[in-house]
Amino acid sequence: MSIRNANDNDSQDVIKLIDSVLNEWNDAVCLEGSEADLLAIEEKYFRSGGVFAVMEVDGNVVGTHAVLPVDINAGLCTFKRLYLHEKLRGTSAGRDLMQWNIDWAKEKGFSKIEFWSDTRFQRAHRFFEKFGFEKGKQTREMNDSHETYWEYYFSKSI
Repeated sequence: MSIRNANDNDSQDVIKLIDSVLNEWNDAVCLEGSEADLLAIEEKYFRSGGVFAVMEVDGNVVGTHAVLPVDINAGLCTFKRLYLHEKLRGTSAGRDLMQWNIDWAKEKGFSKIEFWSDTRFQRAHRFFEKFGFEKGKQTREMNDSHETYWEYYFSKSI
């Protein structure tokens, strides 16, 4: 297993992985809405001062995770696109991918991470809490995909 910076050539493999995860919830990638950023990874992440990491096994993308600045002066960034192939969940792969992005955020001078996560991903929420992320009381309704969905807020000082 290796983790590296993604590039635009990874888009189709990233989309395929994320779509497979969403399919577990009878959902699908929405490139016209919530997942449009996946068509321009370099522009949306790297040129915005962030990073988009992919985890590979034998040349296949099996995990993704991204960081974007929210307010550089306040040291605030957000996590996005944490997805892991079903067979790797519960292994060290998820921890490695999460830690890679936390380390990246620290190296870039960020002191707080916040993000939103689909309410359906309960196993992921337990994983976030084991990493010290606190789940807020607020939820938000999202209408940028095929169906309406809701998200929980998470944050952590680093």
